[in-house]
Amino acid sequence: MIPALIVLAVLVVAVLYVVGQYNGLVRVRNLVQESWRQVDVELTRRHDLIPNLVETVKGYAAHEKAVFEEVARARTLAAGAGATPEQQAAQENELTHALGRLFAVAEAYPVLRASENFQQLQLELSTTEDRIAAGRRFYNANVRDLNTRIESFPSNLIANQFHFEKAEYFEVEDPAVRQAPTVTF
Repeated sequence: MIPALIVLAVLVVAVLYVVGQYNGLVRVRNLVQESWRQVDVELTRRHDLIPNLVETVKGYAAHEKAVFEEVARARTLAAGAGATPEQQAAQENELTHALGRLFAVAEAYPVLRASENFQQLQLELSTTEDRIAAGRRFYNANVRDLNTRIESFPSNLIANQFHFEKAEYFEVEDPAVRQAPTVTF
């Protein structure tokens, strides 16, 4: 009778361990998904600010059509739904480059730089860039935690059994893009 109770106790502990590991993996996976949604919210905010910024600059520099078209194209591409973090990072890199060219155009117009509307948009964009960076750090930390649990023994046994997959980091490849655009007016 005692050996049967010992076997039963070991079995119960093993089942509780598997359940605990599974629930932990689900919790971390959901945290990764939630943190990606927060990054997406900030990227959407960024995408929504850009048309206002372009229109403000357009009023002063109407002959810079190619720059405006490039920003609009890059914004449309970056705002597209369904991208993986890696694809989204590449699209955001392109948008950041286009914004850099837009700000370079704005540098040539002192009256534009003095415009209260332009200054407010530039401040909002800078704040949004900071929030995106913070969101990206939070997301990547959660991805690291999930991937570590998926790869570490013994939780990797549960992760493999229940088909948990590693998440992608949201990485910016271009060193110049690794920081928010800085514009001095």
